Amino acid sequence: MPVNRNALIRYRTIDKCLQNRRRKWTLDDLIAACSDALYEFEGIERGLSRRSVQADIEMMRSNKLGYEAPIVVVDRKYYTYADKEYSITNIPLNEQDMEMLGEVSALLKQFKGFSHFSDLNEMVSKLEDKIYTQKTQNTPVIDFEKNDHLKGLEYIEVIRKAIVAKRTLKVTYHSFKARQASTFFFSAYLLKEYRNRWFMVGISHERKSSFLTLALDRVEGLEEHANPYRENKIIDLATHYADVIGVTKSIGQRDCEVVFWIDNKNAPYIITKPLHASQKLLGMEEDGKIFSIKVVLNFELERELLGFGGKIRVLRPRILVKQMKQHLEHALKNYEKLTEKSLQASDD
Repeated sequence: MPVNRNALIRYRTIDKCLQNRRRKWTLDDLIAACSDALYEFEGIERGLSRRSVQADIEMMRSNKLGYEAPIVVVDRKYYTYADKEYSITNIPLNEQDMEMLGEVSALLKQFKGFSHFSDLNEMVSKLEDKIYTQKTQNTPVIDFEKNDHLKGLEYIEVIRKAIVAKRTLKVTYHSFKARQASTFFFSAYLLKEYRNRWFMVGISHERKSSFLTLALDRVEGLEEHANPYRENKIIDLATHYADVIGVTKSIGQRDCEVVFWIDNKNAPYIITKPLHASQKLLGMEEDGKIFSIKVVLNFELERELLGFGGKIRVLRPRILVKQMKQHLEHALKNYEKLTEKSLQASDD
């Protein structure tokens, strides 16, 4: 059965509401939520009738779309799912869904050859692998990096919409360094991914010109707020991260040339997958090769270099050499604390 876009928006909205068990949902609440969603996504201002939303609920309960949603009414007033784990997004895709995904994949593939759509290649591969897996019930043939336990991914779309619409976010955030979470208003400018972890970049309203990078997995609450949005007058987002490994960079922080030696056995890994776009081969020695990158000094850079252990040696700048040496000395002390007895106990 074909489903138009407006109906799909209503189904997804009702589903999202009923998954939120911290609130009790009356029919009027669901009507209001669907009306807001239609206005937000489609610009439709006319109100929904009770009959329309009641029909949506019955459609979701039925097997016509494959949902068979366990929607029940509590106290003759409040709608909820009998199964608290249920969501229409968890059900297998039906034949119509697969046909639609196939059409989307075919459309996207037409743009794969264009340089300005080069980022579509991975997206199309992921989509086609999902379609293949669903159709054949076989295991995926592409294993993309993922973290099923990563928190905060549910906020990505909310943040993206807020950035596009220039709306303020009310954020409850608990950093690793803080004893408890704090709540503040935040104007977001950019969503950034690094090593399958997501961050949002913007400014806190509580601290003037306080440029922050917040990890989404540390966000405990997030919603749009009427507090006036503050435009980005601080950084050029198109170039700000050009000289960064990772996401950590202070305003005004300058890059520097980092020179390092790596042994011959591991040099091919550096050559085929450069640490940074600025990487250059400076020289060759009998036991290794010397490279340079031009980046800001930050935690992510140190972690990247430390990942090679004793196979790499930083030559300059001096401050980074000193920092790396301290890290390695500290690591050595940690291993020296291990006794033969404790190692034997861990093996047992």
